[in-house]
Amino acid sequence: MLKGSIHLTLLMGPVVPAPVPKLVTEALESVEIKNTAGDKGGFSLTFGFSSDSPLTTVLLLIGQIGPFIRTVLVATINGLPTPLIDGVVTHHQVSPDVQSGQTTLVLTGEDLTGVMNQIDMTGIPYPGMPPFARVTLILAKYAIYGIVPLVIPSVVVDVPIPTNRIPIHQGTDLEYIESLASEVGYVFYVEAGPVPGTSIAYWGPEIKVGVPQPALNVDMDAHNNVETLNFRFDGQSATLPIVFIQNEQTKVPIPIPIPAGANPLNPPLGAIPPFPSRVEMMNDTANKTPAQALMLGLARASKASEAVTGTGSLDVLRYGRPLKARGLVGVRGASVAFDGLYFVKEVKHKLKRGEYKQDFTLTRNGLVSTVPAVPA
Repeated sequence: MLKGSIHLTLLMGPVVPAPVPKLVTEALESVEIKNTAGDKGGFSLTFGFSSDSPLTTVLLLIGQIGPFIRTVLVATINGLPTPLIDGVVTHHQVSPDVQSGQTTLVLTGEDLTGVMNQIDMTGIPYPGMPPFARVTLILAKYAIYGIVPLVIPSVVVDVPIPTNRIPIHQGTDLEYIESLASEVGYVFYVEAGPVPGTSIAYWGPEIKVGVPQPALNVDMDAHNNVETLNFRFDGQSATLPIVFIQNEQTKVPIPIPIPAGANPLNPPLGAIPPFPSRVEMMNDTANKTPAQALMLGLARASKASEAVTGTGSLDVLRYGRPLKARGLVGVRGASVAFDGLYFVKEVKHKLKRGEYKQDFTLTRNGLVSTVPAVPA
């Protein structure tokens, strides 16, 4: 589809996807993919062909081969393949144009969490299994889709005694996994890669540490690698969560404020955070263990402190690689207040013939960088 140093590969199939015929690839006009931290990923494929083409029937009948049309998109940049999405088609839309004789077929879908949200599994017992073991067992059945579980045990491992209580599955697999994550302040998502045909199912704390991606350069002449980049500072958005821990002897709840940046896995990326403008009472933490209450407070403090938001767009050919969501990236040349490291909150991939661009959203908790330099 794309010429030059970028090549897009489309694979489709019921369970194990295979490269589509050349006729289908040539009809692919555009691709949009969205990856967001804290939410499922989605994609949209737009095909264009003549009204009498058999492609419409072929692509619609693919969905009758099995319960899902698995779709994998891989972008090869300078010889390095990068999986962009591994998901399933959920909707077809056919729009024939009577005047031009052309037909547009749009396939929309979501990442492999869509496979986990189909069957209500309520009632399955998990005797003697802590939450992380339940999540691992549930995800094991999706190995056929190339999903590899990455499950991080919570700080407090609650092992239910079968003679006292037996945990029961509630809802679909996705709903139950997400409910277990919310109970301890964790996140759950499925990310395509690291190689085509595989995905990582992550259940654990949201991590904002690690090796940053190459810096986004602004106002640096020949070194510019973004098309637009705008920042917004909202000093009124900061919130101070207060969790309640119940005293075992007196049964009196003890309020504990959770400041932003207290989580070692989510350190402050801005040196000057905004002063909290309001207080949030987390009353539902009083019936939890102290460690569970603190984990929920840390997760809430992280989300409530993102006062700086950056939005922009870039050309992947100029940037050199696709920008990935749920990771860190550096910014240079945007001024002292806004330079430094950011968390990539959302990325939208937009591919057309001969073109690959991205829209992105960055967040962090304050102004002025906490590091003297960012990786170029």
